Amino acid sequence: MPQPSIVILDTPEAVHVRAAEEIAHWAGDAICTHGEFTLCLAGGSTPAPAYELLATRFRLSIDWRDVQFFWGDERCVGPDDPASNFAMARRTMLEPLAIRPAQIHRIHGEERPDAAAEAYEGELRRVFSLEPGEVPAFDLMLLGLGQNAHIASLFPSSAALREERRLALAVEVDDRLARRITITPPVINRAAHVILMVCGEGKARAVHDVLEGPREPDRVPAQIVAPSEGDVLWLLDRAAASGLRSSTAPGGSDG
Repeated sequence: MPQPSIVILDTPEAVHVRAAEEIAHWAGDAICTHGEFTLCLAGGSTPAPAYELLATRFRLSIDWRDVQFFWGDERCVGPDDPASNFAMARRTMLEPLAIRPAQIHRIHGEERPDAAAEAYEGELRRVFSLEPGEVPAFDLMLLGLGQNAHIASLFPSSAALREERRLALAVEVDDRLARRITITPPVINRAAHVILMVCGEGKARAVHDVLEGPREPDRVPAQIVAPSEGDVLWLLDRAAASGLRSSTAPGGSDG
């Protein structure tokens, strides 16, 4: 299993630009190779500026008609709620790019959580034409990192971290908005490419624990990110990387 590549950039703005560049690169590669780009979006505040860049500066870099949009997790709120991951992506990218509804595969957080998770799993199986037991392979999965080292809505000590069969689960997490739907570890680890975007000193301890701490995925959920055939790229600003022992991380340093 290859080691993750780690790129340290001076500012959050540089992280957002690099993320948009990487997304545009892998979109072009996937569309050229098999005519479609399947993109699993991260929620939260960190990726929003990158999505805005994709809708403006990088608007002409991608054939958006060939992109299928998915989400790694969603809070159990309506699609117009400010806390909705879908609402953030719609505002920053989907509406400015006039993405067709048929390309948008959101998690219906307004529905009963178990039903929403089952429906999203069904949508993944439909779009990826999966047979029973198969797992979707996203061209690119974007992830953020919580201060407690969670990814998607896979939080410390969650039973979902040990899920091996389901593609999506309803979970309750230690957060103000506790009820959520999340993809599962097998989905993350089938992706061809994974990018983690992390900014801010508040995430430095989590970054250190994931990359340099002992392997304890039940306590440090982001340690589960280890695609068997894909690659992992960490994009960190200087503040998020400040807890690492070496400023010259594997994969080099930019900025």
